[in-house]
Amino acid sequence: MVGLKPPEVPPTAAVKFVSAGMAGCIADLCTFPLDTAKVRLQIQGEVKIPRAISSVEYRGVLGTLSTMVRTEGPRSLYSGLAAGLQRQMSFASIRIGLYDSVKQLYTPKGAENTGLAARLMAGCTTGAVAVACAQPTDVVKVRFQANGALLDGTRRYSGTVDAYRTIAREEGIRGLWRGTLPNIARNAIINCGELVTYDLLKDALLQTRLMADNVPCHFVAAFGAGFCATVVASPVDVVKTRYMNADPRQYRNALSCFLALLMQDGLAGLYKGFTPSFLRLGSWNVVMFVSYEQLQRAAVLVQPA
Repeated sequence: MVGLKPPEVPPTAAVKFVSAGMAGCIADLCTFPLDTAKVRLQIQGEVKIPRAISSVEYRGVLGTLSTMVRTEGPRSLYSGLAAGLQRQMSFASIRIGLYDSVKQLYTPKGAENTGLAARLMAGCTTGAVAVACAQPTDVVKVRFQANGALLDGTRRYSGTVDAYRTIAREEGIRGLWRGTLPNIARNAIINCGELVTYDLLKDALLQTRLMADNVPCHFVAAFGAGFCATVVASPVDVVKTRYMNADPRQYRNALSCFLALLMQDGLAGLYKGFTPSFLRLGSWNVVMFVSYEQLQRAAVLVQPA
C-alpha cells in the first residue's frame, strides 16, 4: 500500500484539475449507492403539497439499499450516475483541482507556511465557484436518486438529457440552478471540512514523521476529513436535498424549507441520513484523495522530461 513515490517536480495546475475530476468520478463509481441511500433517507417523511399520507419505507443504510433492490431492482442504486459523473468532472475539478492554486493566492508573499485562514478562504472560494458551474448536474442527480420515492411510482424523466430539457421547460432556467444558495453554503462548509482537514492532517503526519507521504498517510488524512465534513455539513445537506427535490410550489425558498423541516422533525431532522452520509462521504474521501494523489504522480511520470 505504498503507491507511487512523490515526484521531484510538483504537478501543474492543469494536472491537478484533470486528476481531481477523474478521482471524483472513480470515487462516485465506488460509493454512489450510499449517496442514493442518503438521499432517500433525507427526503423520507417529507410533507408533500398536496398532503399525502407518508409511511416509513427505509430503515437504516442496509435496509434502504435492500428495499431499493427488492422493489426497484439493482439498477436503482445507480440512478442518476450519468449526471453524477458529469457533476464530478466539472465540480471536483474546480473545487479540489484548483484548491492549491487559490490557496497560494491567499498566502502572503514571503510566508514560509500557509496559514489556516488562507486554507479556509481557498476552500470556500473553490467550493462556491464549483457550485455555480455544476449546479444543474447536481439538481438532475438528486431528482434521479429520489425518483423511486415518488408515491405513484412514475418516472419523472426518461433520461439525463430529458431531465435537463424538462426542468428548463417546466421550471425555467432557474430550475436548473434550484437550491444554489444552500448548495454553496453546503459545499463551502464541506470544502473546508474536507480539503482543509485533509491538508492539515497530512501536513501534521508528515511533519511529525508519523507516516511517510504514501497511500496509508493519504488514507488516514482522507478518513478524518470525511468525518469532519459530514458532521459540519449534514444540516445544510439535508435542506439542500429536500429543496432541490421539491415541487416548485412546495417551498418559497431554502429558508422556508429549513423552517418546515425544523417544525416537522425538530433538530434531529437536520441529521437525517447521517450514517449513510458518513459512510458515503468517508469512503468517498478515501477513494478520491488516494486516487487523486496517485493520478497526479502518474501524470508527472508520463510527462516528457
